[in-house]
Amino acid sequence: MYDVRKWRHVFKLDPNKAISDEALERVCESGTDAVIVGGTDGVTLENVLELMARIRRFSVPCVLEIANVEAVTPGFDFYFIPTVLNSRQTKWMMGLHHEAMKQFGELMNWDEILMEGYCILNPECKAAVLTEANADLADEDVVAYARIAENMYKLPIFYLEYSGTYGNVQTVQQVKQALNHTQLFYGGGIETPEQAKEMSQYADTIVVGNAVYRDLSRAIATVQAVKVV
Repeated sequence: MYDVRKWRHVFKLDPNKAISDEALERVCESGTDAVIVGGTDGVTLENVLELMARIRRFSVPCVLEIANVEAVTPGFDFYFIPTVLNSRQTKWMMGLHHEAMKQFGELMNWDEILMEGYCILNPECKAAVLTEANADLADEDVVAYARIAENMYKLPIFYLEYSGTYGNVQTVQQVKQALNHTQLFYGGGIETPEQAKEMSQYADTIVVGNAVYRDLSRAIATVQAVKVV
């Protein structure tokens, strides 16, 4: 079994976006610690299966971040289940999880499952709109969510999600200082090695997603930028 706590860099691939075999090979052979399959909309069992099968040609660990229970399938190394801590709708914190547990609770292998406490901080991104996240937060509010994730809910991962925009370094730094055990993931707007290196000074794990589809070479370069910090 892989040790997620040692992961410094991961790529996130959207099963609803096209990626060539050549590009996928470069991603999987880049030295990244893992590839996460996940997206906000258009995620289906069919496109999840197709992308997983293609990634499985390589030795890189493969994770499914669950967007909907209909797209869950065996074959991944881990399953990440997000709970959106700053959502205005309880279904994104507990409701959907309760329904999934009723259907699949007896089948779930908890050695493969990790909960993520999401804090979405870009109000214009799809995830914020979908989950009705209160994304206009002061640093002290974000830190409070991080402390809830670690100390009240005992979540293994706290995920700062700036999807589509580069986040506030000071916010990430303050969150990191507030956490003692929970692993800090950062995702959002990382397009260059310099940005990846900057955020990896504070975040435990850097997530690079959209850059793969915009400028693959620069996205690949973020791996070594993080590894040398």
